[in-house]
Amino acid sequence: MAKKQKYYVVWKGKKTGVFSSWKECKIAIEGFKGAEYKSFLTKAEAEKAYKGRYADYKGKSVTKKQLSPAALAEIGQPNLNSISVDAASSGNPGKMEYRGVDTSSKKELFKQGPFAQGTNNIGEFLALVHGLAFLKKHHSARIIYTDSRTAMSWVRQKKCMTKLAPSSKNSALFELVKRAEDWLKTNSYTTSIIKWETKAWGEIPADFGRK
Repeated sequence: MAKKQKYYVVWKGKKTGVFSSWKECKIAIEGFKGAEYKSFLTKAEAEKAYKGRYADYKGKSVTKKQLSPAALAEIGQPNLNSISVDAASSGNPGKMEYRGVDTSSKKELFKQGPFAQGTNNIGEFLALVHGLAFLKKHHSARIIYTDSRTAMSWVRQKKCMTKLAPSSKNSALFELVKRAEDWLKTNSYTTSIIKWETKAWGEIPADFGRK
């Protein structure tokens, strides 16, 4: 399934404005210290945001097309007694990083990367395993949210099923993948892994804002 068009606003960068692709946005911000940018679902939203301030949009979820009242009622609200994990990759493969945050406050709890070469799916998998280990270490009964069904499947299989070939460029990443797989095989956990309902709740709180 093709990804939906997104628009990117750069308030502060080597070049500012509204861009119609992540590639253009990346060129405008890469290497610029303190760059301010964010993605939007429509050009109208992006153009409106560009006229405003980055501070008014920083950390806020991208609004999805509203579901029917019945659908929203069935889904309900997210459990804020939880953590959320996500990853971001600049290309496939490309530079990748992942993190976990407190769902309610969006306070960052852990972060890894960027790695020189990785994929979004690998990052989502590692973020989920890191989150499980984090909650077990802290004896926490909180649940964990991810917006990746692929990562959920890989965790159930206790195996990162990526097609990315190991190389000298991604050796550090694959070392972490092996550690994650070993953790799954040697640890038990009671944490509930729940799919984040993006259509109802907007982007997951751990989102990097540049997908």
